[in-house]
Amino acid sequence: MKKLLSVAGAALLTALAAVFALGQPAHAATGFSVSNGRLYDANGVEFVMRGVNHAHTWYPQQTSSFANIKALGANTVRVVLSSGDRWTKNSAADVANVISLCKANRMICVLEVHDTTGYGEDGAATTLAKATDYWLSIADVLKGQEKYVIVNIGNEPFGNQGYSAWTTDTSNAIKRLRAAGLTHTIMVDAPNWGQDWTFTMRDNAGTVFAADPQRNTVFSIHMYGVFDTAAEISDYLGRFRTAGLPIVVGEFGFNHSDGNPDEDAIMAYAQANGIGYLGWSWSGNGGGVEYLDMTTAFNPAQLTSWGQRIFNGANGIAATSREASVYAGSTPTASPTGSPTTSPTPTSSP
Repeated sequence: MKKLLSVAGAALLTALAAVFALGQPAHAATGFSVSNGRLYDANGVEFVMRGVNHAHTWYPQQTSSFANIKALGANTVRVVLSSGDRWTKNSAADVANVISLCKANRMICVLEVHDTTGYGEDGAATTLAKATDYWLSIADVLKGQEKYVIVNIGNEPFGNQGYSAWTTDTSNAIKRLRAAGLTHTIMVDAPNWGQDWTFTMRDNAGTVFAADPQRNTVFSIHMYGVFDTAAEISDYLGRFRTAGLPIVVGEFGFNHSDGNPDEDAIMAYAQANGIGYLGWSWSGNGGGVEYLDMTTAFNPAQLTSWGQRIFNGANGIAATSREASVYAGSTPTASPTGSPTTSPTPTSSP
């Protein structure tokens, strides 16, 4: 989640026609899979994400948040992790516990490395290659969790400089994960602080999708000030739908320092077109965007106006979320560790 400038000019979506004809990957699905621009769970049931982002890496003791997010109706939680390049590294054991918390609360777990945010413009950010190193270092706790976990390689992996490398760097990261035996659905974020105002992801998504030997990649756009009209929202998301490429709104808010996103249009279009959305964020924001907290001090009994809107408003989570079918009749096989209610202050504001 970060700032951006204004929307730049448009270009046609370029994608390889052969990619779209491939449809369902040939390998037997052990977890999530992609077909014709839609996401399916391991039972072959279409799954549409309805959830929020949770800043776990800065508030690692806020484990009760998983149950609280689920209680408000979410079927997915996008979990902020750190590779150790910018913030304190989340260990393999910690990630395993996060996965257990998601499973215990019957939510799908989207895991993302946040250290890549704004690379090329933010000097503290790291590369997608380094984020990939992290995923490979914890591969043992990811393997076997394909039914429940989606790997979001790196958050907003380029700022507004150097983003021309997005296509190559993203493709290479996907290839490395596959070569190491990770078969999970992979999620990739757009450059330009996630908002793709240069249309780099939009116009090269077909190339990136084709780089995945399993054709099991989902694209994630972050919608803040760039997406302040219904026309911009429907045009961007609609081009992915037309191309047969899977798209989710991985982050969005009701306001931001770079402009006023149209959250009503985002949620309405997503609902009408079967597109997932994940709002930013549960609690703990700093750096002047505290208004994006959905709860006050992680307390689910104190929803903010943004929290009320995304959970209980029109096209909101409570009304539109459907639990993943993989949880039907299931019970968790692993017990996560405790649920303290206090939290530390992060060393750097998210």
